[in-house]
Amino acid sequence: MDARPVKVAAGEQVEIAMTVNGSEVTVRVPPRVHLADVLREQLGLTGTHLGCEHGVCGMCTVLVDGAAARACLLFAVQCEGAEIVTVEGLGSQEDQHPLQEAFSAHHGLQCGFCTPGMLMSSYDLLADGTPVAPEELPMEMSGVLCRCTGYRGILAAVADVAAEHPDGVPPPRNCSPRTILSRGTDHAVSDYEAPSTRIHSRPVELPAGAPSATVEVRSELAVPVDKAWEVLDDFHRLAACLPGAELVEVLDDDRYRGRATVALGPVRLAFDGLAQVVERVPDEHRLRVHAQGADTGGSTTQADIRLHAEPAAGGGTVLRAEAALFLSGRIAQFGRALAGDVSRRLFEQFALAVEENARTGRAPATPVRPPGALSLLAGTLAARVRALLRRLRGGR
Repeated sequence: MDARPVKVAAGEQVEIAMTVNGSEVTVRVPPRVHLADVLREQLGLTGTHLGCEHGVCGMCTVLVDGAAARACLLFAVQCEGAEIVTVEGLGSQEDQHPLQEAFSAHHGLQCGFCTPGMLMSSYDLLADGTPVAPEELPMEMSGVLCRCTGYRGILAAVADVAAEHPDGVPPPRNCSPRTILSRGTDHAVSDYEAPSTRIHSRPVELPAGAPSATVEVRSELAVPVDKAWEVLDDFHRLAACLPGAELVEVLDDDRYRGRATVALGPVRLAFDGLAQVVERVPDEHRLRVHAQGADTGGSTTQADIRLHAEPAAGGGTVLRAEAALFLSGRIAQFGRALAGDVSRRLFEQFALAVEENARTGRAPATPVRPPGALSLLAGTLAARVRALLRRLRGGR
């Protein structure tokens, strides 16, 4: 048997064999994909919920070789040969586990978001029959956070099961080879398709609901509006002006595949993405683009971008950029305010590149580098100070 590689490149995939809810499963995954993502996205076991994705809230608790573990902190490659049990394996609707029955009887569910983590954590607590006094339960169950403050019902349910099964709770009741089916197949063998791969097989669609952040940037360019529009209307030149972006392939239907890098301090995300021009009005110098991207770590971005170049006094151009951003994964943890500030700085740098591109009449020889973390921070602080001064002057 060949030895497993010690190091794996970020873009490569590794074959992993494990047992999930009694089924032998083989998946091929990038080395940085977490167990929770494989369970949810590839194997369809969405009972494992994701909350903080930092191992704090406990929502993603599963059993790995019989012990509770945070699925958001485990890389799937760490689970080679392991036995995984999720909440789906604990019991079925027809044959519920005593813990599930007790949670239902004591209304320990409420919104249900923390319930899988609570069930798997309480199973781990009671599995070996170690005595647990009722007054110890709040501390023992504190590793899973309930946002509905439904702790009384949850603790009552766990206390009842502990009293009923002093020698340990029964084993999971829904673990068998027929429990799990990989999405799109009739067997439990699957290849993991990373978000960065799936993103190109689908049309560019924006989610419903409010965006994570909105950005409006107005920049004055010292070039005529026709010259600025020549850059916006040529996607090769336009892409070369985007900080950290690279145009990879021109597709049909005015679609373009590319890559982009976003870095903020220790967080560095490399996105594989798709952009589609959905509106182009040359007479009004307007362009609208829908874009989406994903990295191998599960972060996704989608954006509705509107660009408008209009004449300015003195023969220059006013370039207006508006964007509605939809973020998920690690990048969404920046927060609305920070995501908006970072995007605003990127658009400002984009405007400077458009001006230079329009002046020289050609795309730059090297891609525009995204600003560093210190530059972004300094620019963000300066912008907020200017906004505060404007409000103070306006209040006089």
